[in-house]
Amino acid sequence: MTPAASRTTTIDTLFEGRLALEQPEKADRVAIDAVFLAAAVPAQDGDRVLDLGTGVGSAALCLAFRVPGCWIVGIDRRADVIALARSNAARAGFAARVSFVPGDVAAPAAGAPFDHVMANPPYFRAGQGRVSPDPARAAARTEAGATLADWIVTALAAARVGGSITFIHLAERLDELLEGLSRSAGSIAVLPLLPKPGAAASRVLVRAVKGATGGTVIAPGFVLHEADGRYTAAADAVLRGAAPVALGETP
Repeated sequence: MTPAASRTTTIDTLFEGRLALEQPEKADRVAIDAVFLAAAVPAQDGDRVLDLGTGVGSAALCLAFRVPGCWIVGIDRRADVIALARSNAARAGFAARVSFVPGDVAAPAAGAPFDHVMANPPYFRAGQGRVSPDPARAAARTEAGATLADWIVTALAAARVGGSITFIHLAERLDELLEGLSRSAGSIAVLPLLPKPGAAASRVLVRAVKGATGGTVIAPGFVLHEADGRYTAAADAVLRGAAPVALGETP
């Protein structure tokens, strides 16, 4: 990313400068998680996608960049980041097909059903670990009001039958994701994201199909960094080249 500092926000670029995002200077920063989430959504031209907890629109705009014909709605309960997301969509030239609206994950999503739903929820349970004194950072990292179970319920309700639901989350919370998704979805694919060769997964990408009856497949881990810290060629293709991420087939 290439920052251009301002008083309270920076404008940073993804995909080797081809997508610019304005974001808060110190909190709620775009991470590779949003890029990988967007890369794992199997959207095609003409599909409608919902991005839950969209923040400044990073995942939504990454998906719009990769799939020029899809339509995306992003919701977030924070008015300040919705304003930045709308500005980012306009800057990228995507405002005609990517919209951002205030919304609560605990409430039904307007415009449902969608062909695909994606989400990058806060990773930590309320009361778990040290909560940041910065309200924006705390909101992005720690559950407040809506639990992971609530995110799953809303995602399932918003997807059409046969549509996909894709999450990125901590590997240690995979059991919660599988339990929640399996109540109304199947054909679940899991892709562990490994920080380096031989390391345990830190994140998981999980994709399910609403109404499907297939089982769960855990794919071989996707290694993000070489031993020397450089991104692997596969990770570089996603982060720089906007390549899709394949989660594998399920039975």
